Amino acid sequence: MRHSLGRPSRSDFVQSEFNKVLNAWDVLVIAFGAMIGWGWVVSTGGWIEKGGVLGAAIGFVIGGIMIFFVGMTYAELTAAMPQCGGEHVFSYKAMGSTGSFICTWMIILGYVSVACFEACAFPTIITYLWPGFLKGYLYTVAGFDIYASWLIVAIVVAFLIMMINIIGAKTAAVLQTVLTCIIGGAGILLIIASVINGTVDNLDGQMFASSSAGLNVKAIIGVAALSPFYFIGFDVIPQAAEEINVPAKKIGSILILSVVLAVVFYALVIVAVGLVMGPQAIVDSEQATGLVTADAMAAAFNTKIMAKVIIVGGMCGIVTSWNSFLLGGSRAMYSMAESYMIPKFFAKLHPKHKTPINSLILIGVLTMLAPFAGRKMLVWISDAGNFGCCVAYCMVALSFIILRKKEPDMPRPYKVPAYKFFGTMAVIMSGFMVAMYCIPGSGGSLITQEWGIVLAWCALGVVFFVFCKKKYKESFGTLVELISDEDAATLMPEADEVELDKVIDAAIDRVLAKKAS
Repeated sequence: MRHSLGRPSRSDFVQSEFNKVLNAWDVLVIAFGAMIGWGWVVSTGGWIEKGGVLGAAIGFVIGGIMIFFVGMTYAELTAAMPQCGGEHVFSYKAMGSTGSFICTWMIILGYVSVACFEACAFPTIITYLWPGFLKGYLYTVAGFDIYASWLIVAIVVAFLIMMINIIGAKTAAVLQTVLTCIIGGAGILLIIASVINGTVDNLDGQMFASSSAGLNVKAIIGVAALSPFYFIGFDVIPQAAEEINVPAKKIGSILILSVVLAVVFYALVIVAVGLVMGPQAIVDSEQATGLVTADAMAAAFNTKIMAKVIIVGGMCGIVTSWNSFLLGGSRAMYSMAESYMIPKFFAKLHPKHKTPINSLILIGVLTMLAPFAGRKMLVWISDAGNFGCCVAYCMVALSFIILRKKEPDMPRPYKVPAYKFFGTMAVIMSGFMVAMYCIPGSGGSLITQEWGIVLAWCALGVVFFVFCKKKYKESFGTLVELISDEDAATLMPEADEVELDKVIDAAIDRVLAKKAS
């Protein structure tokens, strides 16, 4: 359909290959659910110890501002180019096929790694709820014991999430909505209980990390530097753009809203824990269970049963992140395959559900195999994947600036004001995140094993690049830059059918001219 030999008909181009099934609420919960995941349940104590209660909250706000700048560039680009693939489309128009390949390949590393990590996190959290869960010891990997019951749960849940995504994005969004409501409900319960039963006296001695202003600033910056990694997930919105039945301008607004909600959620949870637990209680909890947020919930309600409520919320968070990144990763792979950058096999859509079935199966199988490597290996993969996401963010920010100069007249339903300021800040902030992974001693630098994973992924990318360049020749990197009737109507709300015909015909001519050249 996408590469006819003769002049294609208008219908060949204007009909999206995906079903437009996602409404505004679906889009919001997919992004928000991806960002709030499991980290707030297990890491809040560490954030407070690092920066203090108020210091950690401020750090997350600063980190959120970093992501906000990057998110603004995504918002404009997604609204202007609502096509499946997101980063793949943006970077292609700005940097060409090679830049697009690098950007998309790195974001896929991030998505796949998070999905694999969640496959290990899910059965692990069950051990907190049910201590007798681990049965049938098999072997040990890097100090982590693998049990048969642990593996079975991980594999079964991975298979179910894969099947839900194959059935369709709408089904995945329904699951996301239910689980995100549970996560949000658990967090809101903690926040309300902390206001009612907590006390500001618990903040004494832990408002900030130190009595020294200089050390406090350094601690806040330390929290701010790590916090953006907990906001990864808003970028799944552009990956599923062709399945979103929302005006293009509104997509950008929803993306920004999801980031703001995640920042507020994290900051309020940090303050809630500080109101309920004093400094020593947090230290004791860190040394005992490591689930400070769950222990804070138990203290707020004066019953250990409520700790399990937070843990269940965290379990739902694992699934929402897992679900979102499986959706995003499969769409990114589909887009690369559609552009002949990786084997065309990965561009196959399910005949009924119109989902990229082969891409979903590949990522699904990887998530089912991941638990066999144990949690230690998966931590390495996850860190390597975060690095890949940050590289992609930086390239998208650069694409934003390039396209403002290269294609100033491109229709932009959601247009960022003062683009030079926002674009420059987005490049600086995302570049800073990349630097944090690269600079030894920064607190976030990759270790040898993680660099090994990054380099191995890059090597696989080089193999695909060379193979597809040789096999598909001039088709390598081709990308249809056309829009649907609905999207055209959004970009030209006052246009009539004749004007829309002109838009589509001009788009077809551009594609044919590029192929001819």
